[in-house]
This record gives sequence, C-alpha cells and structure tokens, in this order.
Amino acid sequence: MSRSYKKSPFIANTTASSDKECKSKANRKYRRVNKNIIHNFKKDNKEYPNCVLLREVSNIWNMNKDGKSIFWIKDNPKLLRK
Repeated sequence: MSRSYKKSPFIANTTASSDKECKSKANRKYRRVNKNIIHNFKKDNKEYPNCVLLREVSNIWNMNKDGKSIFWIKDNPKLLRK
C-alpha cells in the first residue's frame, strides 16, 4: 500500500475531514419532525399529511465542508499520494 495514489484529483475546500456529524444531526431532526407530524395526524382525515422536506429542516450552507474542487495534477503531483 505504500505506492497507492488517489484515482481522482479532488480535494476538500476546508480543513474539516467530513460532514458525517452534521448530516446525521440534520437527518435525525428531519425524522423527528416528520414522525411528530404523522403521529399528530388525525386518522379520520382521508388526506395524507404534508411531510417536511430535508432542506426545510436543515441548511446545507451551515455544514462543516464547503464541497470539493479539482486541482491540477501537473502542478501538485504529491497531493495524489494517500
């Protein structure tokens, strides 16, 4: 494994390693809100409840990472090392 290289030339824009914690918090909040909507929905009503979308509960711009960007391989060949 000492000679392994990345296959794609993408790097993160910030120093955060991942968005895992922010995404799990957002999905927990999303599930909790929708569970409450469905639980409080009256069974006599024939229509379906209006569930909340994920983007209505969380904001992707407040997460740790700002996405990824492409770098030039010829300028920075050492960035492809794992």
